[in-house]
Amino acid sequence: MTGFFYDDERQRTTSALEALRLYQAAEAAMRRRTRESMSMGENELLVVRQLLRAQRRGLQVKPGDVAKYLGISTASTTSLLDRLESSGYLRRVPHPSDRRSVYLEPTERADEEVRATLAAMHDRMHDVAANTTPEATAAVIDFLTRMQEAVDSVAPAASLQR
Repeated sequence: MTGFFYDDERQRTTSALEALRLYQAAEAAMRRRTRESMSMGENELLVVRQLLRAQRRGLQVKPGDVAKYLGISTASTTSLLDRLESSGYLRRVPHPSDRRSVYLEPTERADEEVRATLAAMHDRMHDVAANTTPEATAAVIDFLTRMQEAVDSVAPAASLQR
């Protein structure tokens, strides 16, 4: 059955998904600019942001947490952490009771560079959110939560057998 209602629903759906794609593209471009300004790869920036978030929350991050977060091997994680440490973006802090274990902390430089690069964008985003009605905010949160669940529920495709 076709009709005005279905055409309206299709247009609304298409418009919502297109707006989401445009936002994702804008955010990806912003992350690329940030990575370039800080001379980092995508995973490196993700780790720095993970460490800064954990620090604000009073949480400690171990190298294994980074490997799990990024979905990469421990060997790749070690190389990535070595690069970030030698670039002055993180430091390894010995665990107080386990000599074999370390925690990762972002450096002051990491915090300053991320803030300098992203502060204006975060301020503009905050202004948009603050000037959105409570009803619209609730609708956006609901929509994005359900979109996240839809994306997270997609199982990886089985590898093709040769």
